[in-house]
Amino acid sequence: MTLPAHFSRFSPAFAWSTLLVVALLATGCGKKSESASTAPSHVASKAIQVKIGFLVKQPEEPWFQLEWLFADQAAKDLGFTVVKIGATDGEKVLNAMDILAAGGTQGVVICTPDTRLGPAIVAKANSVNLKLLSVDDQFIGADGQPMKNVHHLGISAGKIGENVGQILAGEMKRRGWTTADTALCAVTFEELATAKERTEGAINALLAAGLPANRIFKAPERTADIPGSFDATNVLLTQQSAVKHWLVCSTNDNGVLGAVRALEGRGFGADSAVGIGINGTDCITELEKNKPTAFYGSILLSAKSHGYQTTEMLYHWIKDGIEPPLDTRTVGVLITRDNFRQILKEQGVRN
Repeated sequence: MTLPAHFSRFSPAFAWSTLLVVALLATGCGKKSESASTAPSHVASKAIQVKIGFLVKQPEEPWFQLEWLFADQAAKDLGFTVVKIGATDGEKVLNAMDILAAGGTQGVVICTPDTRLGPAIVAKANSVNLKLLSVDDQFIGADGQPMKNVHHLGISAGKIGENVGQILAGEMKRRGWTTADTALCAVTFEELATAKERTEGAINALLAAGLPANRIFKAPERTADIPGSFDATNVLLTQQSAVKHWLVCSTNDNGVLGAVRALEGRGFGADSAVGIGINGTDCITELEKNKPTAFYGSILLSAKSHGYQTTEMLYHWIKDGIEPPLDTRTVGVLITRDNFRQILKEQGVRN
């Protein structure tokens, strides 16, 4: 006789003795047996209590705070429990998964601090019987390629980057800037595949719009934040001091904000530079400023989809056996000083 899978975590003696008790209860004699057999079916079966873990790499960032907010909303709407954990390195990720499994969690959504941890995370999930769904950043396998056999919800990074490039090209044309005195500052962080897809998408769109390749400059940042972008941009501005008008793109809002601060230090403002960010969550204070800056706008990504939809899919996978698609992608919308309040309200980010 083969033990059911859910008995495997107990000792063999305990498991067999439990089975024996169940068998005796099921085949007992006399009036007690008849009473048990006539009990309502709902008494014998207990509803599945779904518990989902939600791990993020930078819990202090507004984007991940919003993902958690909408995960909580899904939990309230559907009636499950969500456990939120900040896991900033590989060791914390794997430890958190052990803790979640021991606490009765059946599945986990994760934005990993390092996409190369993918194989280790998958192995851990399998070993502790957790259903797994990656969000935002797709796992990278040992072969250096995305792990397409792992359920994932992320953005269409390349297309969003292309959208940024198209908007920048449109602003350049609207302002009457020429290719002779205009250049692109692309603040890059190519260690992360998603980040590289964003900036490459913007660059390709600008090339297609007619900006010459020799007017496109990359500013590699050491850290994907405002100080990292500020330092990288300052190096580039020193090297390219003859440029009169700057277009700016990056992997996120902070990359563009750091570049805008560096440009301001060299005398470039809203009349001589234009930047488009990505995320739409780290730039609100910038858009609220009384005086416009070179930060023109941002592609707002749907934190609601990434927080609500991921946990909703995992809930139905656990409870109803409905497996989600292996690959789900979301898109963004441009927010500017003129429309950001309305769009943030529509997206549920602000009241």
